[in-house]
Amino acid sequence: MAIFDTHAHYMKEDFGDDLDPLLEELPRKGVERVLAVGCDIESSKEETALAERYSYVWAAAGIHPEHAAEVSEDWETELEQLLAHKKVAALGEIGLDYHYPEPPKDVQQRIFRRQLEIAAKHDKPVIIHSRDASGDTLEILKEYKPRGVLHCFSGSAETAREIVKLGMYIGFTGVLTFKNSKKAWAACAEVPIDRLLLETDCPYMAPVPHRGERCDSSMIAFTAAKMAEIKGVSAEEMIETARENGERLFFNGKN
Repeated sequence: MAIFDTHAHYMKEDFGDDLDPLLEELPRKGVERVLAVGCDIESSKEETALAERYSYVWAAAGIHPEHAAEVSEDWETELEQLLAHKKVAALGEIGLDYHYPEPPKDVQQRIFRRQLEIAAKHDKPVIIHSRDASGDTLEILKEYKPRGVLHCFSGSAETAREIVKLGMYIGFTGVLTFKNSKKAWAACAEVPIDRLLLETDCPYMAPVPHRGERCDSSMIAFTAAKMAEIKGVSAEEMIETARENGERLFFNGKN
């Protein structure tokens, strides 16, 4: 296997003292590359430091919508400094999350739009988070037309079609393996195979048969098997195709 986990969170607070032993072992379990994704400036710095220590780990830096109201006055400068780092491959995760009433929608949208502008300035792909906000997310993406991925996709097959029309990719997590995930299966079936990415969102979203456990990048094989079933290919072909897709998006086929 040559697994590319295009969305993971390897924060010390979630993995404790076994973080380094786990990361040292992942390549021997078929994990070729990991994109470790930040949610605010501090976590983005931590994921970037992790990428400096492990050759197969790369980082993404960004402000998650849940943290949109917490940004400092100089957050844009700090973010741009991170994006200049040689191991930062993307801007993310960013987007909209209307599941809870806070932060206010207008604050989320302002920070989202500004980060899309920064991504364009630095020619970086974006990693988009969207929960209970498909309409506004799609409207903003149509306006800015970024390169990027809708991660942990939870929208409809119709929304998936619109995202693909924009030239973007769609990522699925272990949720795809859950028995009640018919909506995700339908969306996955709708996406062309060359626009699909595999991700864990670890330590969350562990796939069946590990549901409820702490997730790590090696578990992506179970998600790949389900995705392969939906797309009518072998698991090995799905892993390889998703890896190629990720390389194309985040590295233009390089590195």
